[in-house]
Amino acid sequence: MKDSLKKNIFFLLAFSMSGVVILSNYLVQFPFRYFNLETVLTYGAFSYPIAFLITDLTNKTFGSVQAKKVVYFGFFTGVIISIILSIKQIDLIFYRIAIASGVAFLIAQLLDIKIFDRLKNRIWFIPPLVSSLISSTIDTFLFFSLAFFGSGVTWVTLAFGDLSVKFFITILMLVPFRIILILFKRNSILKKI
Repeated sequence: MKDSLKKNIFFLLAFSMSGVVILSNYLVQFPFRYFNLETVLTYGAFSYPIAFLITDLTNKTFGSVQAKKVVYFGFFTGVIISIILSIKQIDLIFYRIAIASGVAFLIAQLLDIKIFDRLKNRIWFIPPLVSSLISSTIDTFLFFSLAFFGSGVTWVTLAFGDLSVKFFITILMLVPFRIILILFKRNSILKKI
């Protein structure tokens, strides 16, 4: 039972990563039009930090090798499905968004795994907090500079707005991270916290 439960959880994490990639790739195209934030924030900032939660949960539960598999699975399926869903609106900015998203995602997620792995023996909140904050910063500036540099889009202000929300959500994600780890421990999926 335990092995099948672990396998199911691993697949749930992998497919969740794909869903976050697809959703975030779609939402980054839309400015957040409330509180006069449309020039500094997109909806993608609200969904993307969940990718770091998924990576960190996988890393803590299954180790860095399996976490990389979840990242690669999320990347490939997410990009393929995003392209299929966006096929009618392909233009230069779409290609730039797709390439920027892929490059930033892979670099940031693999960096997150490495940082998390080095900090894994610290108190429970240090690895996900530090790895996610550093990786989110790299991801944000890589993505926005590659996707929008020279396009007339105010990408620097969008990047800072996006990063602010990512930092806030990263801190909020510590709550589900801890709760899920406790549930995993109770079900003998995770040996220690």
